[in-house]
Amino acid sequence: MTHSEAKPLAGRTMIMSGGSRGIGLEIARRAAADGANITLIAKTDQPHPKLPGTIHTAAAELEAAGGRVLAFVGDVRVDDSVAEAVRRTVERFGGIDMVVNNASAIDLSGTDALSMKRYDLMQDINCRGSFLLAKLSLPALRESAAAGRDPHILTLSPPLNLDPKWAGQSLGYTIAKYGMSLTTLGLAEELKGDGIGVNSLWPRTTIATAAVRNLLGGEEMVATSRTPDIYADAAYLVLTSPAKETTGNFFLDDEVLAAHGITDLDKYRVVPGTGPLTTDLFL
Repeated sequence: MTHSEAKPLAGRTMIMSGGSRGIGLEIARRAAADGANITLIAKTDQPHPKLPGTIHTAAAELEAAGGRVLAFVGDVRVDDSVAEAVRRTVERFGGIDMVVNNASAIDLSGTDALSMKRYDLMQDINCRGSFLLAKLSLPALRESAAAGRDPHILTLSPPLNLDPKWAGQSLGYTIAKYGMSLTTLGLAEELKGDGIGVNSLWPRTTIATAAVRNLLGGEEMVATSRTPDIYADAAYLVLTSPAKETTGNFFLDDEVLAAHGITDLDKYRVVPGTGPLTTDLFL
């Protein structure tokens, strides 16, 4: 096995929205272990009172794992901020091979209770932010494709399940997450001649993150969740796949692993060997 086969992301460059903690950090860590270059665009310059980690602690972890990191303190909602992150990534690492749209805001309030400020926050981070980061990275991704480097856009968003249940349950959040998924659907079609793989990835089950613990179901739901590793392992398999043949998919983490022969998923459970897991939203 050659070095590049053993570590397919060695020397490749990933730009990710968010990533200072949780699922994004695990995905970045998996790439860092190969020796990838990683730009994190995150706002957490200072510690958060309720959440672990900052962009700086994340960068240190990724460098310890084997990556080279550009910690860009910025806001995916601000055009100039994202443009500067893209420019500095290309300047520092020579290009962009992977865009990971990880940043998301969540508020599951019904329509009466959801403030328009919260609605706008979800729309601007989830949907508009994903569109913006992908859009501004396109010239670099096309160069990556021309160089045969299998570029990918991976967005952490769900299959477009139009069962009215989901829109009727948390309309503001559903609109924002489905906007991310429409970005995948549209860019995959728009870019199919460019050799850029565009896909979404979503977990079959809830994932033990701060959002699940603080906003969804507390420790009880965490106990019936899987660890962020399953999402990271699935993302790694997508990002190392041939871009031309792997595009326009709404992948689920366990299906990606099963396609690669990984079916024993007990190691990903927060509490191994216990009862049923909690299925994630939109499935």
